[in-house]
Amino acid sequence: MIEWVQSEDGSYTAYSSEYDEHYHSTKDGALNESLKKHIEPAFKLHSKKDHLRLIDICFGLGFNTLLSLYYRDTYYPDTTLEIYSPELDGDLVASLVDFPYPEIFEPYRNVITDIATLGGYEDERTQITVEITDARKAIRMLEGEWDICYQDAFSPSVNPLLWTREYFADIARLMGEEGIVTTYSTALATRLALYENGLNVYLNTGEGYRNATIASRRDLEDYKKVDMEHKMGCNPNAQSLRDENSAL
Repeated sequence: MIEWVQSEDGSYTAYSSEYDEHYHSTKDGALNESLKKHIEPAFKLHSKKDHLRLIDICFGLGFNTLLSLYYRDTYYPDTTLEIYSPELDGDLVASLVDFPYPEIFEPYRNVITDIATLGGYEDERTQITVEITDARKAIRMLEGEWDICYQDAFSPSVNPLLWTREYFADIARLMGEEGIVTTYSTALATRLALYENGLNVYLNTGEGYRNATIASRRDLEDYKKVDMEHKMGCNPNAQSLRDENSAL
């Protein structure tokens, strides 16, 4: 059961009774959260690339994918985008033709319709594939080198298998040396799982939104690096989530 809910910035999100969570932070605002925690840092850190390959975990209401189009068209019009997004709830995706999106998404109504009815969209600058599937299985099968992963699944407390060390091993495999993982989660277990897979962990902080996390193999000079060795020293019993301890 999906219920539309207006968030603090005026944009609508939705509430999932299955997971007992909203799809976005109602406090930060659906549009604002997507922009500040995912799109702005990802594009900033890849500003010199003319083709970007993005993984959007999971598609949900499509804010990260649609806002990536808007941001590209507004600031990087010569950049081509390839987006892959797994989503378990096919009924949700099919219903998005009626979702009350922010006005800035109006130019992308045809994109929304194609995704909802055909499972994707393509033009000369854009290729989007939304696959109705289990994200864990999909990521294991995915190949190639990708630039960005929006890690935006339901929280570790209700959807732990999309936050384990083994899961992030699959994500890290797909991220090249320049790859960026963005996520709203600042939980130590999440950061440990990223760190244990060879990714440096950084704080994404700013006005108008709660702290978030960025991870990458490369050094990110514009972001504060989290001293994970110090964190582990202060929390000796802390552990990343593991598949073996998560509900299957």
